[in-house]
Amino acid sequence: MKQENPSGRSSAALLWAFMRGAKRYFLISILAAAVTALADMIQPQIIRAAVDCAIGGKEGNFPDFVMDLVNRVGGFPYLGQHLWIMALAVVVVALFQVVSQYTFRVNNTKAAETLVKSMRDGLFSHIERLPFSWHMQNRTGDIIQRCTSDIETTKRFLSEQLTSIFRIIILLILSISFMLSMHPLLAGIALIPMPAIIVYSFYFHKRVYDGFLDCDENEGKLSAMAQENLTGVRVVRAFGQERAEIDKFQKQNDYYTSLWVRMGKVLSQFWSTSDMLSGAQVMLVVIFGAWFCVRGSLSEGEYIAFISYNSMLIWPIRQLGRMISEMSKAGVSIERVAYIMNSQAEQDDPDAFDAPMDGDIRFEHVNFGYENAPQMLHDITFTMKAGTTLGILGGTGSGKSTMMLLLDKLYLLEEGGGRITIGGTDIRKIRTEHLRRNIGMVLQEPFLFSRTIAENIGIVSPRLDMEAVRSAASAAALDESITSFAAGYETMVGERGVTLSGGQKQRAAIARTLTQNTPILIFDDSLSAVDTETDAKIRKAISQKFGKASVILISHRITTLSAADKILVLDRGRIVEEGTHDQLKQAGGIYQKIYEAQSGCQEVTA
Repeated sequence: MKQENPSGRSSAALLWAFMRGAKRYFLISILAAAVTALADMIQPQIIRAAVDCAIGGKEGNFPDFVMDLVNRVGGFPYLGQHLWIMALAVVVVALFQVVSQYTFRVNNTKAAETLVKSMRDGLFSHIERLPFSWHMQNRTGDIIQRCTSDIETTKRFLSEQLTSIFRIIILLILSISFMLSMHPLLAGIALIPMPAIIVYSFYFHKRVYDGFLDCDENEGKLSAMAQENLTGVRVVRAFGQERAEIDKFQKQNDYYTSLWVRMGKVLSQFWSTSDMLSGAQVMLVVIFGAWFCVRGSLSEGEYIAFISYNSMLIWPIRQLGRMISEMSKAGVSIERVAYIMNSQAEQDDPDAFDAPMDGDIRFEHVNFGYENAPQMLHDITFTMKAGTTLGILGGTGSGKSTMMLLLDKLYLLEEGGGRITIGGTDIRKIRTEHLRRNIGMVLQEPFLFSRTIAENIGIVSPRLDMEAVRSAASAAALDESITSFAAGYETMVGERGVTLSGGQKQRAAIARTLTQNTPILIFDDSLSAVDTETDAKIRKAISQKFGKASVILISHRITTLSAADKILVLDRGRIVEEGTHDQLKQAGGIYQKIYEAQSGCQEVTA
């Protein structure tokens, strides 16, 4: 997939938009995390008061509101004789911790899952509106990977890291404040390794980011490879390419694995360095704290509290390193999601309207070429009268299907590339949804969903009744085949229609198009897999049922085109012949040669 980020919203703005509906849950979880941090701060102070004041008999050096509360219950001497009160205080604070932690977990989970739902809905909705050309440029497997793995990575960062940032800030500020109030010198010693931890964390951020970007991109390639092979499993088996495809997959998988091994080494360096610095910091506090305690500048209770606060100080500092690591992964994932969301969706002209679709179709000096490819169509000009049948004949790559994709606005004509009109209205001025609802198209490669035959035929109109479904199937000469199945119209179609023959898939796609009853019908070589007799039945049924529709038939079979009111012959993107069947079969051109070749084949076969 292309990695250039289209212009659009920044990753942060996009993430903020996705958080709609989840913000209140994130806010509650942040407040709960802050309460948990405050409770964590209070516990060591209760233990310090019990050791130094209630048991040791020393005077308390606590804020006034704390001393007022202690004096109301009888002072520290009374508490020393009733230590259960101090124990009860520890339990009460612990209960606050339990409630706040529960509140945090519940709301954090709600926020994360709401965010994921919003991201999935938004991505799928946007992908559905992206131009056909965008889908042709981007691999399906990589798109799926961005919509699954990258969303999960973003969710983990927000739910496990970002929501804890307020708790980390509170722990840092309060723990350092309490440590400074108890023993400024020891607090200074405890803070010595902190700048080094922060600096090397940011140093590793770039390396981790680049590493995760490589891993994510190659996971997308691996997903695309698996998706393509599973989809095309019959082709792989038919040509005996199992070994070759396995080797390709294993080669990509080996490279992908090596990237993660390399990332593991980088992360191992990161965490081992962090552990070493954190261990050295704890060692310094324990050694110097014990020394100050022996010298009498630090009480026993303060020493115990200091060790507790130092543990709380180390945790957020180490969490900062983990957050930077996860931020690198999330940054890559959000940018990959932003690539999709910032890709330009199909848009109509501001003055587009629902024009009548039953008029003449006209191509005027149409020139077109796909991106980064030579020009496909050269000065295509013709008029198709409304209600008539137009046949198009041409070799592979002559531009037949391209003309129909342009008519349906699946690709857009560049400025200066000519114009296409329906009833005199440029299709650029016709609202795209209206245009496509009035053009029934059977593509060259019919696609069926993993649903029942009835659902596949009636998919364009969910309210279609069974009678209309059977009528369309009959017109496509498919009804008899369907009724021969044990489950009839309720027969499940395998993925991409693998349970049906090629001809049955084409006829099912034709039936699906015929349910629309559109004024324009396009059959893009969609009768190639059916025999000549069935071909004639389908064309006759279409003529009887949709006699007033404008029908475009693209085919390599002369018998399919022979009844058309006009036939175009394309060669290398140009119209080289134009006329009726009777005119062209005697014109001495490409059409006559194909006609004679096919007629000769039929005679020999007969």
